[in-house]
Amino acid sequence: MSIEKTLLGDLEICRILNGMWQVAGGHGQIDSESAVTDMGKYQDSGFTTWDLADIYGPAESLIGKFRDKVGNNFQALTKFVPNPGPMSNSIVSYYIDQSLEKMKTDCIDLLQFHWWDYNDSSYLDAMNNLSKLQNEGKIKHIGLTNFDTERVKIMKEHGHNIVSNQVQYSILDQRPDKLMVPFFTKHGIKILSYGTLLGGFFSEKYLGVDEPHRGDLTTSSLQKYKNMIDVWGGWQLFQGLLSVINSIAEKHNCSIANIATRFVLDKPQVAGVIVGARLGIAEHREDNAKVFDVKLDSQDISLIDSITAKSNDLFDVIGDCGGEYR
Repeated sequence: MSIEKTLLGDLEICRILNGMWQVAGGHGQIDSESAVTDMGKYQDSGFTTWDLADIYGPAESLIGKFRDKVGNNFQALTKFVPNPGPMSNSIVSYYIDQSLEKMKTDCIDLLQFHWWDYNDSSYLDAMNNLSKLQNEGKIKHIGLTNFDTERVKIMKEHGHNIVSNQVQYSILDQRPDKLMVPFFTKHGIKILSYGTLLGGFFSEKYLGVDEPHRGDLTTSSLQKYKNMIDVWGGWQLFQGLLSVINSIAEKHNCSIANIATRFVLDKPQVAGVIVGARLGIAEHREDNAKVFDVKLDSQDISLIDSITAKSNDLFDVIGDCGGEYR
């Protein structure tokens, strides 16, 4: 098994990224020392790419501590998630400088920009100022998070060089296929996928079990993706999907999570899938690595499609990618 890698611009990343949103809270208590120790285990296993954000609690500071320990031979992809409002050069620079300081670096590998309110067009000012910081050498590449295709088009029309957009993408949520993938293919923009494992619902643990009550869902991710399952088609249809994926997993001698991940990795324009790293709490590195040995065939895809064809179209219900946040 060799870990698949790909390029975002000229930045080489692992195709499975270690997601750090779980250190932000709602997923168990994080001890920083044991978290940094665990990060070293990911590094030693070849998983060298970290996805984080300025709003993920201590995530950027953990990257800084990790850098002190191992040097610069990893990739840290952070986010800029400001509250809507004026986006002057001084405001944007202030927040980016904070991230640089916490992460103990002079250049961010990939800065992913998220904007909450499309009615406030200041996001274009933010992009202009991020581009200036890129020209100054403080940012290597600029990407986006949860922007819809329409807004990405506007930014491209304004001449911005965007290497990626991070959006929800899974067997259950294939909204990017509709508008985003065709546009991104034309313009060379890659997708970084999250929510691919539905916060853990795509696992043997939930196969053949009764619908969980909200109080049984122990993380904020599980609560979020249970809502998505409900909108998509409900628990009974989801059980049908899990059963089919399980049969494919048995055929390939791997896990349900492996199949769910491989399905999205094989999608056009997907550079990588972000899998949550519950640092100091739980480990899935060995299972994640099995993804790279899985090769789905047309029969596997047809079986999955036979179930998803019965579901509600999430694009029609929610709208384009990121619509669930607005």
